[in-house]
Amino acid sequence: MNRTKGDEEEYWNSSKFKAFTFDDEDDELSQLKESKRAVNSLRDFVDDDDDDDLERVSWSGEPVGSISWSIKETAGNSGSNQEGREQLKSRNSFSSYAQLPKPTSTYSLSSFFRGRTRPGSFQSLSDALSDTPAKSYAPELGRPKGEYRDYSNDWSPSDTVRRLRKGKACSLERFRSLQDKLQLLEEAVSMHDGNVITAVLIFLKRTLSKEILFRELEVRQVALRHLIHFLKEIGDQKLLLDLFRFLDRTEELALSHYREHLNIQDPEKRKEFLKTCIGLPFSAEDSAHIQDHYTLLERQIIIEANDRHLESAGQTEIFRKHPRKASILNMPLVTTLFYSCFYHYTEAEGTFSSPVNLKKTFKIPDKQYVLTALAARAKLRAWHDVDALFTTKNWLGYTKKRAPIGFHRVVEILHKNSAPVQILQEYVNLVEDADTKLNLATKFKCHDVVIDTCRDLKDRQQLLAYRSKVDKGSAEEEKIDAILNSSQIRWKN
Repeated sequence: MNRTKGDEEEYWNSSKFKAFTFDDEDDELSQLKESKRAVNSLRDFVDDDDDDDLERVSWSGEPVGSISWSIKETAGNSGSNQEGREQLKSRNSFSSYAQLPKPTSTYSLSSFFRGRTRPGSFQSLSDALSDTPAKSYAPELGRPKGEYRDYSNDWSPSDTVRRLRKGKACSLERFRSLQDKLQLLEEAVSMHDGNVITAVLIFLKRTLSKEILFRELEVRQVALRHLIHFLKEIGDQKLLLDLFRFLDRTEELALSHYREHLNIQDPEKRKEFLKTCIGLPFSAEDSAHIQDHYTLLERQIIIEANDRHLESAGQTEIFRKHPRKASILNMPLVTTLFYSCFYHYTEAEGTFSSPVNLKKTFKIPDKQYVLTALAARAKLRAWHDVDALFTTKNWLGYTKKRAPIGFHRVVEILHKNSAPVQILQEYVNLVEDADTKLNLATKFKCHDVVIDTCRDLKDRQQLLAYRSKVDKGSAEEEKIDAILNSSQIRWKN
C-alpha cells in the first residue's frame, strides 16, 4: 500500500472516539462523520487490487443483503411512524458511503475489530455485541497432540490397538510392510482382547497372501486359534480347508469337510457327499459315526419314498388314522426309531423300516429302545404291545415282567399317555421299593395299591389317614375298614 506521510499522520492522530462534552452529547452528525471516517480508513488497509473483495455493510456491522439485515430492514419498513421512515432514509443514505463493488466479500466493519469466527467468514458487529451464551469469542486453547494425530493417522501399532480396544474408528491401511503388520498383530495379542485380535486378523487376511498369512500364524498359536474360530463362524470352508492342509491337521481337515454336508439340502446329493467322507482320515470313533450317518440317511430315503406312496394310496389304516406330520428325512436316529415304532412296529426284522432292524443295525442300547418303543406304543394306546414289551420268558417257559428303565419310569410314561387305572395299578405293583410304590400309588390315585401297601407295611396311622381321602361308602372305604378291624394283623402303631 502506498501512503503519503500526511495520510499516515492523519490516520494515527485520528480516532472515532472523542472526549465527553455536554455540548455535543447528542450531536448525531458528529457521530456519523466519525463513523464515515472509520469506514473510509479501511481502504488504507486493503490494496486497491482487492477492492472487489469488499462488501457493502450497514452501520450495524452486518452485510447488506444478509438474512439478519433483511429482517431488520423489513421490521423497520413495517412501521407507520414518519420519523422512523426518515431515520431509515438517513441510515440508507449514509450506508452508501460504505458501498463497495462486490457484495460477496468476506470483509465487514465489525470483522476488522473482532476478527474471523470461522475460515472464510467474519463476525458481524451485532453478533459481537450479542449476549447469547451459545456463542463464545474467547481464543481456542491448544489441543493435545493425541487429538491432532486423530486427523493425521499418525499412530504407532500400540496406539492403534488401544484405540481399537476403546471402540474408536481408525484405519489400518497405513501399516503396509509385513513387519508393521506383524507388530500390529503382536500388540493386539498382548492386549488379550479377542475383538481386537479378530479385527487385525481380518485386515491381515485381506492384505496378505494365504501362504504368508499361514506361515506367520503357525508360530502364533493364539492368533491362529482366533482365525480358525472366525473362519468357522463366517463359514469360509475353502480357506479353512487350505489352512488345515498347510498345518497338516488331517483330522480337523476331515471334520471341516464333513461339516459341509449341512449346506446340502437335497437328500440324494447329501447321501453321495457323505459317502465321500467315509474314507477321510477320521478317528476310529468318528469314522463309525460317519458310516452310521450315511447308512441312516440311506434308510430314511427308502422309508420316506415307501411311506409317501402308502399314505397317498390311503390303503393303510395307520396312515389314515394318524397322518404323518413331517418327513423322516435328515432326522436323528432316535426320531427315526420312534417313527418306525409308531408306523412299522409289527413289520418283520428283514425290512429296512422294522424297529428291530434299526436296533440291530445301529446297535441301539436296550434302555433306549424300550423307552422309545414304550412312548410310541403308549401314544397309540396299544396296551397289548406295551405289555409284550416287558414280558420275558425263561428257559422253563415261565413269564416275567422286566423293565430295563425301571417300572417307576414306565408308570410315569403310561400316566402321561392317559393309561387306564387298571394298567397303572399293574405296573405300580411291579415297583420294588415300597416307599416309591406308595408315593406313585398316592400320586396317581391307585387306591388298591395304597391300601395293600399300607397293610403289608402294617402302618395303621397311614391307612387311617388315607381313609379320609377316599369317597365315603365306596368299595375302597369298606376294604380299609375290613383291614383295620382284622385281628390277624399286628400293627406297628
